[in-house]
Amino acid sequence: MPHEPFKVGLIEDDPIMGQSIVQRLEIEGWSVQWWQTGKDAIGSSSLDQTDVIVCDIRLPDMNGEEIFCSLQKKSNLQPFIFITGYAEMDQAVRLMRLGAVDYLTKPFVFEEFLMRIREYTKPRRNKGALEDVTLGVSAQMREIEATIGDYAPNDLPVLILGETGVGKEVTSRLLHKRSAFADGPFMAVNCAAIPEELLESEIFGHERGAFTGADKRHHGYAERAGRGTLFLDEIGDMPLMLQAKILRLIEDRSFYRVGGETPIRFEGRIISATNKDLIKVCQDKLFREDLYYRLAVLLLDLPPLRERPEDIVCFMDKFLKAASQRQNRHFQGFSSLTEDMALDHPWKGNLRELRNRVERGVAVGRSEFILPQDMFPDRASNGNAEEAFSPLAGIRDEAERRHIERALARTEGKIIEAARLLNVSRTTLWDKMTRLGIKSERPES
Repeated sequence: MPHEPFKVGLIEDDPIMGQSIVQRLEIEGWSVQWWQTGKDAIGSSSLDQTDVIVCDIRLPDMNGEEIFCSLQKKSNLQPFIFITGYAEMDQAVRLMRLGAVDYLTKPFVFEEFLMRIREYTKPRRNKGALEDVTLGVSAQMREIEATIGDYAPNDLPVLILGETGVGKEVTSRLLHKRSAFADGPFMAVNCAAIPEELLESEIFGHERGAFTGADKRHHGYAERAGRGTLFLDEIGDMPLMLQAKILRLIEDRSFYRVGGETPIRFEGRIISATNKDLIKVCQDKLFREDLYYRLAVLLLDLPPLRERPEDIVCFMDKFLKAASQRQNRHFQGFSSLTEDMALDHPWKGNLRELRNRVERGVAVGRSEFILPQDMFPDRASNGNAEEAFSPLAGIRDEAERRHIERALARTEGKIIEAARLLNVSRTTLWDKMTRLGIKSERPES
């Protein structure tokens, strides 16, 4: 199946590896600009014309990190993928935090390499002049953003599922901005926050004299949405009586104001969201099954924050910058112990809880770094700093243990697939699991 052609910038000094990558990419129909030194790449005007940059870490004149940092001054730097034959976890983490999108260890599987290039160029090509909105840097959220790009061109209803605070409204606003309805308003209704007796009037509006206190005509959210988006948040809490009218709105593309007799055309798009298991709610006869299937024509299921650790660190930095500017304070970042504690935290409130904890840390922090007791006063040790400080070897082992356990969870305990995900051999993974006391719940066949 042919893929959309694009330009790849390759910075690789090894002639054999470089030629192999060039040949394979050209077979796929993509053009490649290849430089064998960092100086040649930085000085080339062709670099700006590429859609993605693949860069080796060790080069004869400079290292890949220096190239990346020098190019970061650009306002719209291409996705940057590092490749290296000398994998180091600390280096990978540092480069990802600087803004690199991926880090691959040689030798890599070419199919996986090609898949990642397609993945990182798609959002860039679809984004155009849209404002820089991101749902996260994890593979799960990049896939969600790609799916939003697929959903954007049509007018079908979209149902967004996810726990409280996971970012359902942010996701719906991103979908609105990337859709054909972007020129219209985004009208958000919290179905759980409005009293049941007022909800119908708020959504559909009412005519003058429709009920006691209706002194004049009121245009509801559906009417004010026009050719924009009507976002029904917490749809799982909507009363059954009103659910029938939402179903009619979707099927007939029209509605009546309360007390009205003239149908009003609905020209917008409906996006709904809930933190409830609507299938179970339907089984409990609290939600109409026919409405569920009309709302869930297109589905987005947002994973909780605890299942995407890459996003935890990403949003910690993002929230720290915003909170520091708002509170007129300055911090160098988070201490390593704070980051470790954040990665271990269950985040039941997801991004909302993370933002609140970071804002608290900025408000009370007295060091140049946000410390565990600043963000997690309910968990931080009351002991002195030396007692709370762990040896470097222990921190490395704990970081490796968490990373391996996440890979095993992602692959349902399959050792071979987890090893491929971690870019190590099966034997190496077994050795690390044995040393760290990690057991696989699923035996390999």
